[in-house]
Amino acid sequence: MLQVWALDGIPEIAAGTDLVDTIAARVGDTLADGDILVVTSKIVSKAEGRFLTAADREEAITAETVRLVARRTAPGGHVTRIVENRLGIVSAAAGVDASNTPEGTVLLLPVDPDASARALARGLRDRLGVEVGVVISDTLGRAWREGQTDHAIGAAGIHVFEDLRGQTDAEGRPLVVTMPAVADEIAGAADLVKGKATRRPVAIVRGRGDLVGSLDLPGARSIVRPAERDMFRQGADEAYADGFAAGVASAQT
Repeated sequence: MLQVWALDGIPEIAAGTDLVDTIAARVGDTLADGDILVVTSKIVSKAEGRFLTAADREEAITAETVRLVARRTAPGGHVTRIVENRLGIVSAAAGVDASNTPEGTVLLLPVDPDASARALARGLRDRLGVEVGVVISDTLGRAWREGQTDHAIGAAGIHVFEDLRGQTDAEGRPLVVTMPAVADEIAGAADLVKGKATRRPVAIVRGRGDLVGSLDLPGARSIVRPAERDMFRQGADEAYADGFAAGVASAQT
């Protein structure tokens, strides 16, 4: 049976806050071997002091952008940019967050979410004497589907994939490509109880202890699809414009 619940009483997080102390104080002796903690990236960024003074959020997005995937201007003039950020994550606004931050500042994603997750997992394992996994989550949109859901951008002490390739389905047919990104599924499940405006940034998932393991397991960075296997590296308009320009250039030579 899968159980998911959020922790109440997590205080406002400031730069320098020890998240191991903060979380350990709330969970007490309730954690068990095999539990997975899902921690919203925002409080990790705040604890790591990832605030940036920025009068213009767009400039901060540009600074965090490695590659523009698509840009669209809405009828009201609002510009949305889908970009690849320095972590390899493709998302709107490069993960730059201007909500619930001091006036005149924005919040950037953690420098290395997998390293942040390892530090949390190691600290909680040492402090509480239980083998737990940690997922650091952030909200992302999805290609082809409206709305958003939480995904794993950092992970430690868990298998981020459940590799079923080589096994058979219920009818005995071989599974060739089946490899659920269970870290993302866990992040999405935790978001159901954390919510977006309830000040409950940490959740516990119990019932998938089979996924918990060594802190040396690959982190969430391994979920990011390599460029050579990315079939959708550009928005439709951008791909058309590049193809048209290439055709014009070829015709002129």
